[in-house]
Amino acid sequence: MKALLTVLLSTFLAACAVTHLPDNLSRAMMNQENPDIVAEGAPSYLIMLDALILTYPDNENLLLAGSRLYGAYAGAFSKDPEQARNMADKAMEYARRALCEYDKDACPLMDGPLDELKAALADQYDEKDINMMYSYGAAWAGWIQANSDDWNAIAQLGKVQALMEWVAAYDESYDNATVQVYLGVLNTQVPPSLGGKPEVGREHFEKAIALTEGHHLMAKVLFAKQYARLMFDQDLHDSLLEEVLAAEPEYDGLTLINGLAQRQAQELLDESSDYF
Repeated sequence: MKALLTVLLSTFLAACAVTHLPDNLSRAMMNQENPDIVAEGAPSYLIMLDALILTYPDNENLLLAGSRLYGAYAGAFSKDPEQARNMADKAMEYARRALCEYDKDACPLMDGPLDELKAALADQYDEKDINMMYSYGAAWAGWIQANSDDWNAIAQLGKVQALMEWVAAYDESYDNATVQVYLGVLNTQVPPSLGGKPEVGREHFEKAIALTEGHHLMAKVLFAKQYARLMFDQDLHDSLLEEVLAAEPEYDGLTLINGLAQRQAQELLDESSDYF
């Protein structure tokens, strides 16, 4: 999850903050051991970030920071579905604005046919564009999740998958291998009988775990939740969750999400006997 918290004392300091602080503050938040601190503090960060974006409406870094924090709050801390949808809408709005500022030709691509998007990714973009495409794809995935009762939203999953596959082709371990986790989830939405590809999803989950040497605990939680439950494999499900609960959550860039993963792991394990 991403955040920005700074005090603007002058035009010069504001410019420095816009250039340098989002990544450092994001890292500080990702390394926070207590998710409750983030949950309680995030609304204040959101208000400040909104104000900064009003001041610098065309700044891609601030727009992406806003998108990440709103998306993170929607996915992890929202108290009800309506709030989650509102937060995800805001995350998508900021991501869209950032993308259009970054490349005016990219936004129409996202609205067009899937094959045109894939062709453009292959021919017009390269590794320098990874952060923007990944950030947009992540916001899009969160928006679809928050609107999972809308078939028009679900129909856009193919484009998100195309973006994540493109990123992974350039850097399979991007964002602490979270790109692999996204691909794992995208391929385990439905069983094989309905066109899903759970074994492909399993490969992505296992790759995320291997690339991070087991430190990405949310990869294991989602492996259990998305794949093991889909395939009705209780032994795999419970063993993955027990590994998460026994692990040390502190790891650079993953401490916060690992803390959330351990909470989810306990909840899933507690209901395992009822589910299976």
